[in-house]
Amino acid sequence: MFPLLVITSCKRSIIIGMDYISVRQAAEKWGVTMRQVQLYLKDGRVDGALRPGHDWLIPAGAEKPVRVRGRKPPYSLKADLAELIARTTLPMPQSDPLAILDTISDERLRLHYEAELAYLRSDFELTKQCYLRTEGDDASRIRVSSIAIAAAISTGDYSFYTEIDTFLKEITAASTDDSIKKTVELIYIIAYVSTISPNMCPEWMKKGDFSSLLPQTELDAAFKRAKYFQCLGQFENMLAVAQTALIFCDSRQGITFFDIYLRIVCAIACCALRRIDEAKRWLKEAMVIALPHGFVTPFAESATAFGGLLEPMLEQFYPEYYGVITDQWQRTFPNRVAFHNLFTKHNIRQLLSMRDYQIALLVAQGIPYKNIAEQFNIAIGTLNNKMQVIYDTLCITGKRRRKELRKYLL
Repeated sequence: MFPLLVITSCKRSIIIGMDYISVRQAAEKWGVTMRQVQLYLKDGRVDGALRPGHDWLIPAGAEKPVRVRGRKPPYSLKADLAELIARTTLPMPQSDPLAILDTISDERLRLHYEAELAYLRSDFELTKQCYLRTEGDDASRIRVSSIAIAAAISTGDYSFYTEIDTFLKEITAASTDDSIKKTVELIYIIAYVSTISPNMCPEWMKKGDFSSLLPQTELDAAFKRAKYFQCLGQFENMLAVAQTALIFCDSRQGITFFDIYLRIVCAIACCALRRIDEAKRWLKEAMVIALPHGFVTPFAESATAFGGLLEPMLEQFYPEYYGVITDQWQRTFPNRVAFHNLFTKHNIRQLLSMRDYQIALLVAQGIPYKNIAEQFNIAIGTLNNKMQVIYDTLCITGKRRRKELRKYLL
């Protein structure tokens, strides 16, 4: 018996002359999600389907399986995602967080925890690979998207971010469920706060209305709302949100992502408020939870926000991680700056109002302030103040701000 000859292309696969299509193509043809197609295949409901490797091959002429009385109800992305979130919010063992991977047989759950652990340990490429391995599983891909975006920012990989962005926009366009749309919006917020673009946050985040979110995403929302307040310089609100959220974290039951990050948020807020003793206490607590397990990323990505507090505390309590964290900061900080520049450039119309955008265009073109002020019927002093807000929104500083603005706009 001869092995099947498989010739693949970006459009289709051909096995000894017979036409086959991919899971994605079948989903488009039948008007269902890729996850639903995979369930059909798993149940053996697609005649002639083959799986010579990791990917399914579906006969091009195969019809969408007809629902038979007594079968499972139609697939619900909302229900699937809610269940997945519930099963991936369990704390990791405090003595050895990586041991959770040995207790999980479900590949979907493993991918989430593997991505999260890899990110905390600064293995951003593994985090990206975990995202790529969710191909065809919409719920898993949504679940991993937030940490994958964070990895894209740390590595300055804007093309990877746009890949995630394309997927999330497809999900939003295909969904009529408000909780799914808000879950996707919640994912994007990590990009907005990381690039200091708080104006792009949805209104429900600005107001703190989490009522339509899926269950067990509240801690994620609280963390990102605290970061939103950090972008605005509202450090009292930042601290209050983080402290309230920590009430619902209990490190005695194990370690979660937010046990670490919410304490870091509290430390940053206290530094900004010049409450240094409190800042030290929060930072020390975060270190005790994270660093014995090599979770260095939360400290490296926030190093500049501690106002010089991080380095002496590392030297005092965890000197073995001083070089690791500072080296990672030096590697990733330029990547985050490059990502910020691309992100704000591509989203400038969302960052600025139409009027401010028009003014900024004229300034970038070198039009004198006097002429611009006359065109918009405002005083030159008002224009100066408005341009300062525009520069702050775009994080443009220094003496050559108009030149930098020209790069963004022209």
